[in-house]
Amino acid sequence: MSLDLQGRSVLVVEDDFYLADDTRQMLEDAGAEVLGPVSAADEALSLLEIRKPDCAVVDVNLGAGPSFGLASTLQARGIPFVFLTGYDPDIIPAEFRGAPCLQKPIDPEKVLLTIKTLESGARNRFER
Repeated sequence: MSLDLQGRSVLVVEDDFYLADDTRQMLEDAGAEVLGPVSAADEALSLLEIRKPDCAVVDVNLGAGPSFGLASTLQARGIPFVFLTGYDPDIIPAEFRGAPCLQKPIDPEKVLLTIKTLESGARNRFER
């Protein structure tokens, strides 16, 4: 299956080097411009000061347990995102229930399909 993400920029925030690199490669193969990958929320926030991505792929656990500060920032700035997690999806706070959540190990095709869904109107789900 070929999903074209040409002209789209995607921020990748993942602390597992191999998963981050695989995600970067998959997105670039689909034509996306990848910002990062970065392994910490503060690195992602620094990138957001420079550039606004079209969407983001965000790991729920960036080393110190579940964290949603970056998700709050993305939501406040109107940047749609998808969570990646090894946790049960119920760990996601109610305020982010409109954000897609994919279970690890991730299926590359599902990530690409989810990103395509984000760009085709999921942005409205974040505006309450």
